[in-house]
Amino acid sequence: MAEIRIEQLHKSFANFVAVQNSNFVIDDGSFFVMLGPSGCGKTTTLRMIAGLELPTEGRILLGGDDVTFKRPAERDIAFVFQMFALYPHMSVADNIGFPLKCEGVARSEIRRRVQETARLLRIEPLLGLRVSKLSGGDRQRVSLGRAIIRRPKAFLMDEPLGALDSEFRHLMCEELRELHDSIGATTVYVTHDQLEAMSMADSIAVMNHGVVEQIGAPQEIYDRPATMFVADFIGSPPMNLLRVEGSLQRGERSVTYFGSRIEVPEIHESQENGALALGVRPEHVSISDSGTLRGQIFAVEYLGTNQIVTIDIEHAKVKARLPSTTAARVGDSVGVSFHPQKIVVFNATTGRATPSALFEGAHRG
Repeated sequence: MAEIRIEQLHKSFANFVAVQNSNFVIDDGSFFVMLGPSGCGKTTTLRMIAGLELPTEGRILLGGDDVTFKRPAERDIAFVFQMFALYPHMSVADNIGFPLKCEGVARSEIRRRVQETARLLRIEPLLGLRVSKLSGGDRQRVSLGRAIIRRPKAFLMDEPLGALDSEFRHLMCEELRELHDSIGATTVYVTHDQLEAMSMADSIAVMNHGVVEQIGAPQEIYDRPATMFVADFIGSPPMNLLRVEGSLQRGERSVTYFGSRIEVPEIHESQENGALALGVRPEHVSISDSGTLRGQIFAVEYLGTNQIVTIDIEHAKVKARLPSTTAARVGDSVGVSFHPQKIVVFNATTGRATPSALFEGAHRG
């Protein structure tokens, strides 16, 4: 396995810029997820790492070797596609062993490694079947087996679970992470599904319009989003964003929101342009008679042990994640409070988070 280093990676198609000067390091043996909406540049980045696309500018280093302009066959990587890319007329065993056959590996060694890979993926009973007879989940396991059997320096996966239904996807997320841990692979995984990313990744790169907005561990990205895009993209429901006009000075600990003072983590960098946004996760919103703000309950979504309550406050609607035991009825007038040490203050003009005590000791991408 190997570290992957991306340096000033840029890709343009005529006048369209797909990837803009990306810089990041994928640690040896880590599970690294590139997450973002369709068209954000994540698959283009993955294809450049694989050698299926050549960058306009920048460098790609795999295990310390510059592979920027090397052919895919020279990079020692394995690519797992969304649509399986299997040979339907061949058996499961022949599909898994095909890469080794192409390399001229002895038949006895191929059989041994096919058995070893099938045991790892728990598909030994399927080895004699044709892949055309398999379910979608089993086909994806075979596709993974064909990649694993070579023991490459890195595994690259482009939305490999996208063709599966939700039940299989949840199961395969668990199996993929277990598989990663068992073989210690360096894995680069592309998805638009934040649940996949948050459940499997050691580190996530959130992309938007070809730009890496933030890189960090799942909890860091969730708790301390570096941009308003990340705040809105991550989370279900996403982070509440309340627009407010006013400047902030270094050392301040509160913001005025339409006449009400809202406590925030200590500000470490002054903001003078007057356009701010307060970000707060729904689980950090509470309701009571003595809340800082006043509002009226607009909607209640029951989710079993908890509920999502939408409250119409002045100039905004705020979502709160509350226990189902909390009394909340549409039309009720309630007080609303935020957990003061969990609020992110954004510069609404640049979209970047304002440095504050919340980010102390945290890596920001």
